[in-house]
Amino acid sequence: MSIYTQLTQEQRYQIYALLKMEHTDTEIAEAIGVHPSTIGREIKRNHGQRGYRPKQAHYKAMSRRRKDRERISPDVWVLVEYLVRRDWSPEQISCRLKVEGGIRVSHEWIYQYIWADKRTGGDLYRHLRCQKKRRKRYGSYDRRGKLPNRVSIDERPAVINERKRLGDWEVDTLIGRGRQHALVTLTERKSRLALIGKVEQRTAQAVLEIIVTLLRQRKVDSLTSDNGKVFAQHERIAEQLGLAYYFAPCGNAAWERGSNENMNGLLRQYFPKTRDFTTIRDDEIELVMHRINSRPRKCLDFRTPFEVYTEPFVALKT
Repeated sequence: MSIYTQLTQEQRYQIYALLKMEHTDTEIAEAIGVHPSTIGREIKRNHGQRGYRPKQAHYKAMSRRRKDRERISPDVWVLVEYLVRRDWSPEQISCRLKVEGGIRVSHEWIYQYIWADKRTGGDLYRHLRCQKKRRKRYGSYDRRGKLPNRVSIDERPAVINERKRLGDWEVDTLIGRGRQHALVTLTERKSRLALIGKVEQRTAQAVLEIIVTLLRQRKVDSLTSDNGKVFAQHERIAEQLGLAYYFAPCGNAAWERGSNENMNGLLRQYFPKTRDFTTIRDDEIELVMHRINSRPRKCLDFRTPFEVYTEPFVALKT
């Protein structure tokens, strides 16, 4: 079944003819290649006193579309463009504008605006996150060996899994070209607040030092990581920060640390695998942290990680 697109005038004539032949919505949808709900919505919204007529239906649909364009003021599009350039997704922009100011502009309209900008030589589309095909791995297993005195994620208290308190963190590393320098990424489970630090060498000692530096002034109750050797100093981390340290199961179990894995996916927009991490500057890391943490998240009811972690609500206006 094809995805939803706007009906054409020709398709509306087809609908009219098939209705006259007393076909059902499902049969009509199969005949013209759309979802049955599209047919039901079309007939309900665009029929007149004399029933469904294709010319009148098309006129009504086009009139609504023109009104939709006109009701979105230039000031709103200026704000939309500003937020796109801050790397907000169209869905995040649409929902946050509705929540904060009652401004109704659909994410589809925003996408159309971005592609129209591209056709005229604009670069807004470069701020959309790329979607790459993922290769699913089967039968993988961990070759790195087990770290001593590990505490399994299975022993983690329920309050951590429920995301009802602040202070439960997940940690991972992000590696660039050459696999030498790395970024240590920390994500707070409830607020999705992201902290990022760079290490010159991928050693357990370097990772320990950056984790302690990033979390020393934060509320910390627990930390969860995978079984990488860079986390071999987990007992010292737990001791210095006074937290409980947990490990996800050995093997390919990234879903056990979903918050951090998702955050790493967002960070790849800024730090792709082809990037030489030796060129990453501290001010660049600060900028990326600010952008990630001030971006509304669907899982947070379109509040930002900053808001959930520190403040009740922050206005969009600059």
